Amino acid sequence: MFGGEDAKRKLLNDIHILDLETVSWTEVETTQPPPSPRYDHTATVHAERYLLIFGGCSHSICFNDLHVLDLQTLEWSQPENREDLATSRAGHSGAVISDEWFLVGGGDNKTGTLETIVLDLTKLVWSVVTKVNERHPLASEGISLCAALIGGVKYLVAYGGYNGKYNNEVFIMKPKLKEPAPRKLLLSPAAAAAAASVSAAYLLGPGGQTSVPKAEDPSEDSEIKHPHQESTVDTSRAGEEKRLLELSLAEVREENSKLRGKLDEVKNTQSELAKELLSVQTQLAEERSRCFKLEAQIAELRNLLQSLPAIEADVLSLMGKISAIEQTPTTEKHASRGIFGWIGGGDS
Repeated sequence: MFGGEDAKRKLLNDIHILDLETVSWTEVETTQPPPSPRYDHTATVHAERYLLIFGGCSHSICFNDLHVLDLQTLEWSQPENREDLATSRAGHSGAVISDEWFLVGGGDNKTGTLETIVLDLTKLVWSVVTKVNERHPLASEGISLCAALIGGVKYLVAYGGYNGKYNNEVFIMKPKLKEPAPRKLLLSPAAAAAAASVSAAYLLGPGGQTSVPKAEDPSEDSEIKHPHQESTVDTSRAGEEKRLLELSLAEVREENSKLRGKLDEVKNTQSELAKELLSVQTQLAEERSRCFKLEAQIAELRNLLQSLPAIEADVLSLMGKISAIEQTPTTEKHASRGIFGWIGGGDS
């Protein structure tokens, strides 16, 4: 079991395995970068060894990436993907017939997905099977899909889903299947490199000469017939195997180089985002400081506003006193001059 979300809607990208005999779960550790946390994706197992994950979504975006987990080495890998064929979708459904994985329905948070696509599990190549119109029941999220054997013929059966309304229609399609091909081991980069190096060391003996051990068969005569011809055949076969292994090793190295380039790009992007985050945090701290200062000024103004009625009362009181002084009679003003006014020759 891969991914999903927990009770707090936290997205997950871990792997758990259920032991069907003990009915107990075990969380396993994997190597290489896993798919990003997501839910509403599809998953299937190929050749009883490889777990394939496609699509799904986070809380903001939908995905169209394909990831493969080698269940023997527990190593993740991400094959190349054609985005124009494998459109982003979540809430879709999948079913496997022979070595082909059919995906139907789903959506991208805007509209329902119109294309029914198929993945060739032996080559990991996408193709479009059919395309429907908008609002068609097959362009629904939460649609169910299964493979059914009817009269010795395999069919795809789709039912239900939601695309603005709940659907209860059944759709049946007879896929045009290709000829079954030998199953191909989807070796991870590390496993492929190890296999190539070990095989090359086995084929090349001391001095760079080809050496292929030959099993002894006690039923054969002690006399060896046509030694030169058998040696030539063995050498040719070993050389061909060596050439194939070298090509495989070169492909693995090229893939590793691409992965390193993508990793460097991710690291650079992460560094730039960290710088932007630091800048935003600094600006946020400055804005908080300004807010604190404004709040202090607002508090001072509130205190002044609260004391304004008392100031107005004092002003009114002073104005009353001034008015009373101005209205005092003239005799009272003269009397108030006292002895100094009389000596000065004032009016008696």
